[in-house]
Amino acid sequence: MIRKLQFVRVGCALSVVALVSALAAAPFAQAQNAAKRAMSFDDLIGLSRVHEPQLSPDGKWIAYGVSTPDKAANRGVNNIWIVPAGGGEPRQLTRSVRDARPQWSPDGKMIAFVSSREGAPQIYVIALAGGEPVKLTNISGGVDNHHWSPDGKLLAFTSEVYPDCPDDACNKKRDADRESSKVKARIYDHLLYRHWDHWNDGKRSHLFVVALESGGTALLKAGTPRDLTAGADYDVPPDQRGDANDIAFSPDSGELCFTALTDKVEAISTNGDLFTVPVAGGTPKRITTNPTFDGQPAYSPDGKWIAYRAQMVPGYESDRWRLMLYERETGLHTNLTDTFDRSVAEPVWSPDGRTIYFHAESQGESPLYAMSPSNTTTPRIVTPDTFNGELSISADGHLLAFTRSSLTMPAEIFTASADGGDVHQITHHNARKLASVELPKPEAFWFAGAEGTQVEGFLLRPPQFDASKKYPLLLLVHGGPQGAWDDDWGYRWNPQMFVAPGYVAVMINPRGSTGYGQKFTDEITEDWGGRVYEDLMKGVDYVLEKYSFVDGTRMAAAGGSYGGYMIDWFAGHTGRFKALISHAGPYNKTSMYGATEELWFEEHDMGGMPWTNPESYRKWSPSTYAAAFAKYNTPTLVIGGELDFRVPYTQDLEFFTALQRQGVPSKLVIFPDEGHWILKPQNSELWYKLFLDWLATYLK
Repeated sequence: MIRKLQFVRVGCALSVVALVSALAAAPFAQAQNAAKRAMSFDDLIGLSRVHEPQLSPDGKWIAYGVSTPDKAANRGVNNIWIVPAGGGEPRQLTRSVRDARPQWSPDGKMIAFVSSREGAPQIYVIALAGGEPVKLTNISGGVDNHHWSPDGKLLAFTSEVYPDCPDDACNKKRDADRESSKVKARIYDHLLYRHWDHWNDGKRSHLFVVALESGGTALLKAGTPRDLTAGADYDVPPDQRGDANDIAFSPDSGELCFTALTDKVEAISTNGDLFTVPVAGGTPKRITTNPTFDGQPAYSPDGKWIAYRAQMVPGYESDRWRLMLYERETGLHTNLTDTFDRSVAEPVWSPDGRTIYFHAESQGESPLYAMSPSNTTTPRIVTPDTFNGELSISADGHLLAFTRSSLTMPAEIFTASADGGDVHQITHHNARKLASVELPKPEAFWFAGAEGTQVEGFLLRPPQFDASKKYPLLLLVHGGPQGAWDDDWGYRWNPQMFVAPGYVAVMINPRGSTGYGQKFTDEITEDWGGRVYEDLMKGVDYVLEKYSFVDGTRMAAAGGSYGGYMIDWFAGHTGRFKALISHAGPYNKTSMYGATEELWFEEHDMGGMPWTNPESYRKWSPSTYAAAFAKYNTPTLVIGGELDFRVPYTQDLEFFTALQRQGVPSKLVIFPDEGHWILKPQNSELWYKLFLDWLATYLK
């Protein structure tokens, strides 16, 4: 069994034999590392981002997407590839640079994908052998989230429409009128008028189906799309909270199940119910009444059941996801994972209907799990101690295909047998690109945090590490706050980039982190700067005591989103860091509430609204502590994006103003064309340069 590089667990005793072997191998390992170099931004931006593996029905091929940023063009390049499922040379199937989400036709002869090669994204199909793709749709609002019906006669997809428009001509005319108008005023009478990075323009994402038939010399041709949710004033799937996994065909191709949020005030609701609708048309039928989110439906192969995942606490987006089972004949709902203290993601049925697979985050990893739908026993781990996702299963149920990554390996496609054995890495898009780069392995450690609770952290040493030297420490604080540092490759906050200049990176999963049980996650509620802060400080203390090569006189801290909040909090609560970096951090909780969009988030974590629980907003606002040390005194870099509607960039302005007025060395960087994340390649390059230059100024 091939396993990815894992966390090095600190504190385990080595046997004498292992110790002698390690010492004997040390000179060879040092010689190997000496030939390698630290990772650069060009290395990072040049990597291929492998995603969305889909096994062909006969199990012989895997179609998948590859994205590689084009720094010169300042955009992403996306194409469809295929590779033999048994291993072999991959083949690029499309070359438009704007293609994504490959989906096999049921007969395995074609692949449908979405492409924006001619403007608005549309569905195309291409033969397995390659050739020129055929365009199937031409809808003014574009398409997304497409699915083949099991009988191959239909495609379902979503498209942005004006709910009161009867046809696409109406949608197209209204878009044209809006574009040509000299008046660009936005007028609203409801909340959630903007979300993450876009304003509400009056459109909704509706669910469509289109019939397919043979196109003669062409692969296929499509009929006129039909809107199955015509007139609906809701999105399928819910905006920014759902995806293609929230739509599914029944095995007989006669019905679709989807998730939609129909609550009147979307800004305060974490609800989302499952609906079914005949593909022939009709009124969608609500099949769940749970007051929080139900999503990712998956029909059993015999059509008797719909598996889905659900939360149970209204208004709490980070509640644990349970695996649920809906019996279509009786309407009975069964919770299969009530005693499983992890969050279920992307359930997939085995073809014989005897097993449901899913993945779940657990202590920095994301194993694949399997369980029987006929009982509520504890799920068994299929792929232990690894970070996996995007599972696909062959039609005979014998082969699993999925992505796997780690802190030392960007995502690649792997396969395994149904029981998790016989694991093989199928793609190697990045092996040659990283062959000359030294990627230090992470080390996991545990320590007693606030109230004596055990907390896990990860440490990454710099390249060309020398135990006799002293290295500056960089504490990284993750966002969420209900999130985690995982053994997973990332591009926006890549730890390998942070250790490359010669720093020790420390990543701690304090209270509020996911993957350590729901109680651990919940303990940040109405305690944003309490246990979390203590966990982080005690984690730093542990590292300084445990690792003699860490220089406690040269330490910096950085974080984004909630991590940015904690950096703002550090500014008013500790002077132990030489430099701070805050990205998109909430600074003033009251003004944050008034300008953000997902009000359920603030109202849950702060225990109400600013006028119903003002003390919570005052107590947990970093702005309250601007004079904690008479004034702020730690040099701070503040970064944000003007298109960030989740944490409006005005929060960055408020923090920077306070720093400047108190005479603190500080720098403000605002990206006018970015939202909560810095995504464009050239912007990302500048972001990393500013980040590392700031550290070098105060740590070197």
